[in-house]
Amino acid sequence: MFDGEIFEWRGPAPYHFVAMSEADSAELKEEARSLIYWGQVPVQVVIGGTEFRTALFPRDGRYLVPLKDAVRKAEDIGDGDVVTVVLRPARQPR
Repeated sequence: MFDGEIFEWRGPAPYHFVAMSEADSAELKEEARSLIYWGQVPVQVVIGGTEFRTALFPRDGRYLVPLKDAVRKAEDIGDGDVVTVVLRPARQPR
């Protein structure tokens, strides 16, 4: 579990993320070593009352938790808000 600020990253389309700390990212990388594919880690995430599956993206020594529009709308959260994120590694279906 960690707290992080939601930020928007503008690419071809805007995306919203919450960044894990470098220490938490390193710990997760070690714990989820067998699950990592293309540098991403599949996880089960809970923010508020919303639970969802996603894959963490590595960037600059940290993992980023992508937030879909549906999650942000369900929790009424947006850019600049600080949220508590609960996550656990999850095996991807084969």
